[in-house]
Order: sequence, then C-alpha cells, then structure tokens
Amino acid sequence: MPLKILFRNSCNIMKQAFLNLLFSLIAFSIAYSIALLTGLQVIQQAVLIAFVIQWFMFIPAFIFQTEKFYDLTGSVTYISVVSYISIQSYSTTNVNLVSILLASCIILWAIRLGSFLFTRIHESGEDKRFKSIKPSPTRFFMTWTLQGMWVSLCSMCALTAIASKNGVIQNEIFYIGMLVFISGFVIEIIADWQKSSFRKNPENKDQFICHGLWYYSRHPNYFGEIILWLGIAIMSFSSLSSWQYITLISPLFTYMLLVYISGVRILEISGMEKWGHLESYQAYVRTTSSLFPYFKLAKKK
Repeated sequence: MPLKILFRNSCNIMKQAFLNLLFSLIAFSIAYSIALLTGLQVIQQAVLIAFVIQWFMFIPAFIFQTEKFYDLTGSVTYISVVSYISIQSYSTTNVNLVSILLASCIILWAIRLGSFLFTRIHESGEDKRFKSIKPSPTRFFMTWTLQGMWVSLCSMCALTAIASKNGVIQNEIFYIGMLVFISGFVIEIIADWQKSSFRKNPENKDQFICHGLWYYSRHPNYFGEIILWLGIAIMSFSSLSSWQYITLISPLFTYMLLVYISGVRILEISGMEKWGHLESYQAYVRTTSSLFPYFKLAKKK
C-alpha cells in the first residue's frame, strides 16, 4: 500500500509539473503569436526580452525561495521593453512628442506601482500568494512566465503604436485616451494611498476599509488599473492597422486577470475568511460593487 500511494503521489506531481510547463508554453505562445500578427520584428524582439527577463530572474528567486523582487521585476520589464522600442524607433526617426508621452505614461505607471509593491512586500515580509507556489519549480516558473505574458499583452498596443511607421498619431482620440489614463492612474494612486494609510493605523488592526474610494467599490485600485490600460489602448488606437488592432486586448486582458485570476477573486476569498462572520462586512459586500464604483445614498438614521 505505501508503495502504491508513493507511486500515485509521484504520478500526480509529474502530471502537475507537466501542466505547469504546458501553461507556461501556452502563455508564451499567445504573447508571441500576437507579436507576430503586428508584422513588426521589433515587437517580436520586445516580447522575447520581456520573457527572457522573467526566466532569468526566476533562477535566483527559486534558489533563494523569495518573491520579494517579483513585482519589481515586472515594473522593470515594462520600462525595459518601452525603452527598447522607443530607442529602436528613434533610430528610424519614428518618435514624436506624442510617442514620448505614451511611453512616459507607461514608465511613470511602472515606476509608481513597482516601488509601491516593492515597499509593501518588504514591510509585510512576504506575499502570501506565493507561499504554496515557491516550493514547486515548475509552478513558480509558470508564475514568472505569466508575468512575461502580462507585460507583453498589456503594453503591446502602445509598443506597436510607437514602433509604427509614423509613430503615435496625434489627434483628439489620443488626448481622450490620455484623459482616461490620467483618471485611472489617479484613482489607483488614491485607492492605494487610502488603504496603506488605513493599515498603518494601529486602531484599524484586523479591520476592513470601507471609506474613501473603498466606500464606492470593494476594489477601486483594480478599477483604476483597468481604466488606465483602457486609456493606453485609446491613445494607441489611431496608430494601428490591420491585424495590429488585436493588441487592443490590453484592457480586456487586464480585466480578466484582475477579476478572475489574481486580484479580486483571491482577495474576496481572503476577505470572507477574515471578516465573513461580521454583519458589517456582510452588509458592505451586499451594498458595494465588487469592482465598478457606483454612488450609494447614505442611510437615514
């Protein structure tokens, strides 16, 4: 019996390892296939750079069993691919003022988010999402590969626009997109600041935040993230053509990722585990949108 159990466990481990590697291959294939559809070799190179950075950083992360520079690596990768495309485009005189503005929006966002997440994980000591992931080399490798996919798919519309023949086109649509980006960026910053301030107050220990932007949405920071990538897509739209329009998947991919894979789903489960027994939390969940904010009328006393 012990041998049978051992054999069964070994088979399960091997099966899971195979699936992890398969999902990693699929993630890379999706990102690189879309890069091929843009018809621009420089975009294909940028996608390769994004994945190579993740795979390289996975090595020390697994050896030292740490996730502390995972988010920071994601931000550095965004900055790297955007800078690479901008430099390559500059050499062919494609870069104009709005191309620089579009690149700057992504770089500014990456610096802000990367530094925020890096500081937060060092203050908390660990990212609980990785606790069961780090021991498995193939599963941990998959998470790094998925980050390469995230960087590639979210930034590809902007990268394609910057690398296009005439660079980013300046028109009303571009500036509408910039306003949308700024709105999402500001919402994300305010939401993160409000939650960080709430957590730093000792009186709020083991409590949940439900004021400020968090009064109107249970995850306003993720709402801001989706909106800012929608802005990036709008800013890029006029510079794309033919199959390049498929790169506009960016905000939809961000929505799917944050709602169904990493963000909202995990935090909702965690929230119910922590505060699900509280009537106040149950009421908050019932009356507050999970993602898209809406105004609530104050109850009469």
